[in-house]
Amino acid sequence: MSNQLIDRFGRVHDYLRISVTDRCNLRCVYCMPEEGLEFEPEDRVLRFDEIAEVVRVLAGLGVRKLRLTGGEPLVRKHLEKLIGMLSVIPGIEDIALTTNGIYFAAKAEKLRAAGLTRVNISLDSLKADRFSFITRGGDIRRVLESIEAAHRVGLVPIKLNVVLMKGLNDDEIEDFLQMTMERPVQIRFIEYMPIGHQDDTWKARYVPLSSVMECCLEKGWIVEPSEKVYGNGPSRNYRIQGAQGSFGLIHPVSDHFCEACSRLRITADGNIKPCLFWSDEFNVRRHMGNEAALKELFFRALDIKPQNHEMAQTLFNQELSHMPTVRRMSQIGG
Repeated sequence: MSNQLIDRFGRVHDYLRISVTDRCNLRCVYCMPEEGLEFEPEDRVLRFDEIAEVVRVLAGLGVRKLRLTGGEPLVRKHLEKLIGMLSVIPGIEDIALTTNGIYFAAKAEKLRAAGLTRVNISLDSLKADRFSFITRGGDIRRVLESIEAAHRVGLVPIKLNVVLMKGLNDDEIEDFLQMTMERPVQIRFIEYMPIGHQDDTWKARYVPLSSVMECCLEKGWIVEPSEKVYGNGPSRNYRIQGAQGSFGLIHPVSDHFCEACSRLRITADGNIKPCLFWSDEFNVRRHMGNEAALKELFFRALDIKPQNHEMAQTLFNQELSHMPTVRRMSQIGG
């Protein structure tokens, strides 16, 4: 058995995304239905010590970077305790958090002190009423406070996630790009993905990220590749000449990023997901306390990881080679 997590296509996996809860205090239109979902009972959600055990095993196989997700990870009580447990595991170099920003400002200092190194905050609109509509009740003022708090405690660079949606926020591309001119943030434009959608309604909101570059061209901005943005994600990064910040494009549908995939996922209920889009899962729960069995399970997951996720085929109603997941994004962890 190898001492590295390498799949059939030679991709080395050093990055683990951990969903700590499937619960969320918002109901974003692209992530969860308005009526919500049936959440996992607490006894089915991985305990902190179980998460730490899995990470210890994977650190021995070369995992160096972690991202805590949800749902909304900060609805999980005492998250700073978990971060503290993970930060002392030998080999772990980077612990990031993806959050909707509603609770983050109040907890920023504790999280930073516990060992959090970076943060991504969702911000799908800069207009208060529109933000509330997209998130079904979110208060943009609290998110803006969280961005300031992240700056204050030194969690930089701050990345702001923007899921582009036709007719909802695609007219704000210029506003977000202007934000990078004035502030040292990275705006990450993300394509709407067909995760957990059993019909084609997502297509009506889909916007290819070529629209971002078209906006730059229309404004006469000179755009340069930016290699200085630290992170683990699949974004292709750019900077407008003279800007303090940068922007990234994550386009899994129009231009999939699978060839460089270095990540595995664990859902809140303890399932390894080799690929975000496909339904394949392997539960770690029954292997707790058995390091050899946990290692073998992760290698089994890698053995079936596909070369790419085929999301683009769904846009054109083409046949897929695998079964897509029925889980929504909040149930997987993104």
